[in-house]
Amino acid sequence: MHYRLYMPEDFAALYAIEEACFEPLLRFGRRYMRKLAEQANASTWIAEEDGKMAGFAIVEWADESSETVAYIQTIEVAPEQRGQGIGRELLGRIEGSACEAGAKLIWLHVDAENAAAIRLYEAHGYRNEGREENYYPEGRAALIYAKPLPAEVAGF
Repeated sequence: MHYRLYMPEDFAALYAIEEACFEPLLRFGRRYMRKLAEQANASTWIAEEDGKMAGFAIVEWADESSETVAYIQTIEVAPEQRGQGIGRELLGRIEGSACEAGAKLIWLHVDAENAAAIRLYEAHGYRNEGREENYYPEGRAALIYAKPLPAEVAGF
């Protein structure tokens, strides 16, 4: 598996994974997804094998109360590629990008029913900081996870 930063010509393949991973009510719209992937205060990492995209992750950051805080917008792995450590590697890559941007904390929302994602975050030091009811369509709740970031992430 090869990991690299996003390029604008990746968008069609990236959005095809979004469509494979989420039902219409739960997925980001094309315009919003492109904005997320291409904004200046973010990094989008791509996982690919033999020129075919297998997954991606987007992290953005902003200055809040005199420190930089990062937010994981999404980590998505094509259904046929799951279980191979791609999500774990993408998580490490976006944490590294957040650290390089000076972020001291990284946080996210995750569907309270997404057990696989919750296991991934907990295994990598994220702690549950709360729950937000009706965060997702159809009244689905989100769990809020956060993790302090070191000055640099080793190995990425």
